[in-house]
Amino acid sequence: MHVAVTGGGGFLGSHLCEALLRRGDSVVCLDNFSTGEPKNIAHLRDNPGFAFIHADVSTAVDVPGPIDAVAHLASPASPPDYLRWPLETLAVGSRGTENCLRLAQRHDARFVLASTSEVYGDPLAHPQEEDYWGNVNPVGPRSVYDEAKRYAEALSAAYRRTRGVNAGILRIFNTYGPRMRPRDGRVVSSFITQALSGEPLTLYGDGKQTRSFCFVDDLVRGIVAMLDSPEGGPFNLGNPEERTVTELAELVLDITGSVSELQYHPLPVDDPARRRPVITRAQERLAWYPDVGIEEGLRRTVEWFAARPREVAAGAAAIRGGQQDGVPAVVSAVP
Repeated sequence: MHVAVTGGGGFLGSHLCEALLRRGDSVVCLDNFSTGEPKNIAHLRDNPGFAFIHADVSTAVDVPGPIDAVAHLASPASPPDYLRWPLETLAVGSRGTENCLRLAQRHDARFVLASTSEVYGDPLAHPQEEDYWGNVNPVGPRSVYDEAKRYAEALSAAYRRTRGVNAGILRIFNTYGPRMRPRDGRVVSSFITQALSGEPLTLYGDGKQTRSFCFVDDLVRGIVAMLDSPEGGPFNLGNPEERTVTELAELVLDITGSVSELQYHPLPVDDPARRRPVITRAQERLAWYPDVGIEEGLRRTVEWFAARPREVAAGAAAIRGGQQDGVPAVVSAVP
């Protein structure tokens, strides 16, 4: 296939570009590098099947040539990013999604939206099935991301129903792995950065809130399966193994060999207490299930971070600065 990947310079998007090229597809990567980084795709530039377009999809999307599929991943995803760029986050979820849907419509292409488990908010139902409508604060600080993705889902479903666009929706739960930014505010990257730097690991609340962590290679397999499928979804993608944030911190300390202490701070507004996906639909309709356990995934991620000491040191300094400014530096975010 010839696939357009928006947000292809980001953590998740760059892995998707790589996986598609590996299986013989050609890829057009679109990114404005607001949160992505050129180095994430530098190793792909010489691949004859890869092309890059510097673009803000919330303004316009113009991809020359035939397109068989559009994977819409563009969006700030970590709390520090979407709190820093609230209007841009809403724009890429609304105008950006519609521009990408129109691109898919023009080319009669498959469209896959990378939505998020944040559409469930602080869920009253546990674990979360796709039929659950969520418990979301529409005017809270996290709403710029939650509601952008909820609107993007509604828009994708409407284009499928009324305009015949072959659109599918994925709800992605916490994902981690190589190419995460040390300072991006996600809980896995922040814990690893702090542990490798000998800094205290910052936990918010009592540390008993739970998350389900999926390694990036597993998650990308799910996105590729959705691109190949005509299914509309929504489908949850995530690892159903549930852990508390404190358990995650202790596992990071064990893998890194760090003696950093755990420090507890007040819980951010609207931070969800529990997250765990029901993935029966993805298993049955996409033949997808995660294979990489948390210990193995964290070891691979720690190795990647440890090989970049300057970036880790800069990330640790940024986290300290955020804490001093009263900004939560470790939030259980999803991509």
